[in-house]
Amino acid sequence: MAKKKYYETSKPQETAVLVAVPGYRQSDEQTEEYLDELAFLAETAGANTLKRFVQKLDKPDIRTFVGSGKLEEIQAYVKEHGVDMVIFDDDLSPSQVRNIERELQVKIVDRSLLILDIFALRAKTAQAHAQVEMAQYQYLLPRLTNLWTHLSKQKGGIGMKGPGETEIETDRRIVRDKISLLRERLKKFEKQNYEQRKARAGIVRVALVGYTNVGKSTLMNLLSKSEVFAENKLFATVDATVRKVVLDNVPFLLSDTVGFIRKLPTKLIESFKSTLDEIREADLLVHVVDVSHPSFEDHIAVVNETLKDINSAEKPVLLVFNKIDIYLSRREQELQEESQEMLEAGHQVRPSIEDLKATYMAKEHAPAMFISATDKLNIDALRDELQRRVAEIHFQRYPNNV
Repeated sequence: MAKKKYYETSKPQETAVLVAVPGYRQSDEQTEEYLDELAFLAETAGANTLKRFVQKLDKPDIRTFVGSGKLEEIQAYVKEHGVDMVIFDDDLSPSQVRNIERELQVKIVDRSLLILDIFALRAKTAQAHAQVEMAQYQYLLPRLTNLWTHLSKQKGGIGMKGPGETEIETDRRIVRDKISLLRERLKKFEKQNYEQRKARAGIVRVALVGYTNVGKSTLMNLLSKSEVFAENKLFATVDATVRKVVLDNVPFLLSDTVGFIRKLPTKLIESFKSTLDEIREADLLVHVVDVSHPSFEDHIAVVNETLKDINSAEKPVLLVFNKIDIYLSRREQELQEESQEMLEAGHQVRPSIEDLKATYMAKEHAPAMFISATDKLNIDALRDELQRRVAEIHFQRYPNNV
């Protein structure tokens, strides 16, 4: 009997190299942290990072973002290793994309496009799909000329401009019509959301906010005893999820919102207006921080800046430092590995939890909570504080509804 033939149908993982052009004031350590985040974004999107290229410049090259020498270095590596794409840690202009693509002959992806791709992968509801699609079309519109570079391979001159421009204008009109259609569809979703929020009047609303991948969804599952998708990937949650929670007979609505990130595309913030309304209309924000991340203070700043952008910076905030299990484990490792060389190199053992509680960040938001959602450490203390804060807001806001 002849053996059945089996064919590999799964697509091979795409390979990528990362490119960063930091200013001279940015430290090498910070550049590496930013590239670590970009590599994590690439991994979340499904790409395997092979190499990183860094070039410090006062400002990026107007033509090709990196200098000609660095571009040649990237080109040689891409050609030798058969790399599928080059990912830049900043947004590129349409002309820069065309120029770099012409030189490297591979797919060129900037930070915004990468984040949009992840959002497209993560969107689950019809509303989220419409939000992401609109942001994608808004990103695409000024870059449409890039789709017609094949015309430049034909002999130019008289008679060549018309057809190309006609095709581009046709595409632009189609894209603009699509954006208008999606805008109308999103208005309907916004109206539905508004009606739902109006129906929930009389109950305190709490929103989980924070940098992406800090453990908001895990905490949501813990507090609401529900199953919200949680994963150790960036932007695991794109749709806002709302659950009713009752703590010691005090009810409130808890929403899990999309995570923030540095250089979050403006178009995405605009598109996710209705999702961000959960934050805008919340009575209390629970700002979740991954304390184990070396740049957690920067992450706090990014979230605070984004909250300011969506007019939510003045809301009461409960600061929750999550992942203390990982933090303490790494601190223990550092204490064991501590050496004179390490200290001379400027590396210090991270402070104890008690020392963290004494920092300005914790004092500003006293009482700040230190928890592990995964290991359920100090969760009862968090529940007690949440219950106290919600009851306080409820009494102030609805004194006759007790």
